[in-house]
Amino acid sequence: MESLLLLLPSMLFSCTKEVSTQQPVDTTIVYTMPEESSPHEGTWLQWPHQYQYGKTYRNRLDPTWVAMTKALVQSEKVHLIAYDKTEQERISALLEEAGVPLNNVDFRIFPTDDVWIRDNGPIFVKDNNGQILIEDWGFNGWGRKADYRNCDAIPGKIAADIHIKSIDLNTTMINEGGSVEIDGQGVLMACKSSVLNANRNPGMTQQQAEDIFSKYLGITRFIWLEGKAGLDITDMHIDGFARFANASTIITMNANDLDYWQVPTADISKLYAATNKASVPYKIVQVPLTQNEVMTTYGKNLGKASYINYYIANRVVLVPNYNDPNDAVAMGIIQQLYPDKKVVGIDCRNLFANGGMIHCVTQQQPLQISSTK
Repeated sequence: MESLLLLLPSMLFSCTKEVSTQQPVDTTIVYTMPEESSPHEGTWLQWPHQYQYGKTYRNRLDPTWVAMTKALVQSEKVHLIAYDKTEQERISALLEEAGVPLNNVDFRIFPTDDVWIRDNGPIFVKDNNGQILIEDWGFNGWGRKADYRNCDAIPGKIAADIHIKSIDLNTTMINEGGSVEIDGQGVLMACKSSVLNANRNPGMTQQQAEDIFSKYLGITRFIWLEGKAGLDITDMHIDGFARFANASTIITMNANDLDYWQVPTADISKLYAATNKASVPYKIVQVPLTQNEVMTTYGKNLGKASYINYYIANRVVLVPNYNDPNDAVAMGIIQQLYPDKKVVGIDCRNLFANGGMIHCVTQQQPLQISSTK
């Protein structure tokens, strides 16, 4: 189904990092990943550029990045990664033209392959002393399907640039941020198809993956769905159809829409029956797909689209919009989940043409809260 395909050129590259799964992992919990709605210091974005897929690609996506930046700068830093100095100047001009104040915008100059910082970017965690660190997991272009060398280097470059300690996990595991969901209370939800896949982690067992996630993300309970490899470039990331809205709630779709999204039937049943670390069932909130098939601004039909791939910021929740009647329905449901935040619709029609939405292109940096000791 074309609406589920990430329409980037399918390119294979021989220069990849080999992932070793033979070394035993110390399973002692050392790091925990704050839940997305925890207070942010800022949000990281990789701005679209012309150097990989051309100016048309860039120009079609610019308005979405302007809209995200405009919504976010009111309550947190926005760290914009620009390909080079020329791109920084171009982006600054776009923001100024849109009336976006730059006082809360922080530019970093790093070459990137593309925009999907949720998958290739830093994962911010806290150690046992509450200090924030960056975890630099391996990224190989979703199983060597797209160029990735520049993006794989981003976490290390950010860590060096902002002077935060980095934990190098490149030879431990290939792990994309969009492939895992956490509830902030020790539970992780993921599809095996995008984690335990030979194109990411050859030979890795479920137990090995759990040991790694336990140590580096603070996980004590797992909800594993099978997923569906080969359906799209991500091999079915969980954040396209199911998320933890909060510690007690999973937000997803109804069974018919999950079937349209090609989620396996057994996964649907398992998702609806999921329980937290205390074995208490999660509340299930369902959001419909778009009412109509989505059309890009340049006339391409993408099929129906999901609203689940939203992003929780300090004072706003950025929700994908598609010029569809169900935009208002989805935003109303999501607004009820976050009464202390303002839901803001972001036009994602052209972004969805490339396979992702808001959550895929954002990455939160938690606020460092000073110790009271």
